[in-house]
Amino acid sequence: MDSKERISIVIVSDNAFMVMLATLIKSIEVNHKSDEIIDFYIVEDHVTKTNREKLLASVSSPFINFTFYKMNDILPVGREQLVDKSSFPLNVYVRFFVPDFIPQHISKILYLDADMVVNADISELWNIDIGQYVIGAAIDRAKVVSSTWAGIPNYKELGLHADTKYFNAGLQIINAFKWRSENITERLMKCKLDNEAFLKFNDQYCLNVVFANNWYELSSKWNCFPDSTEPDPNLIHFIGDKPIYTTYTFNEDYKNRFYYYLSMTKWRGFKALSGNRLRINKLINKIRKKLV
Repeated sequence: MDSKERISIVIVSDNAFMVMLATLIKSIEVNHKSDEIIDFYIVEDHVTKTNREKLLASVSSPFINFTFYKMNDILPVGREQLVDKSSFPLNVYVRFFVPDFIPQHISKILYLDADMVVNADISELWNIDIGQYVIGAAIDRAKVVSSTWAGIPNYKELGLHADTKYFNAGLQIINAFKWRSENITERLMKCKLDNEAFLKFNDQYCLNVVFANNWYELSSKWNCFPDSTEPDPNLIHFIGDKPIYTTYTFNEDYKNRFYYYLSMTKWRGFKALSGNRLRINKLINKIRKKLV
């Protein structure tokens, strides 16, 4: 039995984002210099066998392992309660259930969105001590719950101050044991059902309500957005415009870093897609929700 410490990472991807998933995993592989084994738990949303095989062929480290789940196998009975009117895919709600479907002996998890690249050793993030908190996260671009761009529209009714900090849900350090013991999944589901009229950014809204004023704040260097000017980001999170589309207009250095890692995968030579492809993907998300 291997006695090395293991890093557990959960990522969700649909077929359209597999090129981004492979790029993220390659960036983690390239920059991982310490000796922990990395276990990736990948939740697939309509991913083809061909793209799964390309992903596996893109990784060369013997210290990286993969476990795959089908999204429909891990979402609960009654998943129609997760459907909303947004163009976000249903898979964003997988964040509600991560500690429920991973092996139950795992006490700590990193959750990462697929639209990221990591420029530092992932063990640096893994080894951050979040203390008594259930989750650690970084401030969102919206910054506070009163933001009209994202935020929590009914924050006053929920008893929150306007300057209550608002985090981005795309990166989380999770204490899985505390998550389960505090019934976080059930509380998130109740929040979603009780606040349908106010949902902004869907699952992120619910996570910020449930964990309001009760989460560990990570350095913003661990979640730099495309419009950031941070010259040495630990992690780049391509919220909004993605570098895989021709519509990307933000930090060019961040885009170049993305394609640097992409060039080491089986998607090397990939050419940015038209913005029309993005609109089609959003339409597909809405159609799939109607079929749940």
